[in-house]
Amino acid sequence: MQLLIAVINQPEALDDVLSGFLELGITGATILNSEGMAHVLTHDIPLFAGIQTLISRSRTQNYTIFSVIEENEKVEAAFALIQDVCGSLEEPGTGIVFTIPVSRATGIAPELGDASEL
Repeated sequence: MQLLIAVINQPEALDDVLSGFLELGITGATILNSEGMAHVLTHDIPLFAGIQTLISRSRTQNYTIFSVIEENEKVEAAFALIQDVCGSLEEPGTGIVFTIPVSRATGIAPELGDASEL
């Protein structure tokens, strides 16, 4: 069981990512509005305002998705889906996805099988 955390720097991609999760049988996720460190520094701390031109890829709004996923195959499929929707995460400012092992959880939505069971 893994906790998948994805920061999506393209707000317009959120619906496609969540729809893709449903097709994969991932039925539970929490989505938070978030903003990156560079955005906060350049807008809230005047000393850093001069670096605004250096971080032109900085987004004003991101979405952070949390999802506990029981099956490793679905974790791999979720990574692939996010990269398909958002583009290569190797490019700066695109987003980030990572997992953390979960040894115990309660209250999570039951996962569905593949899309044919929806």
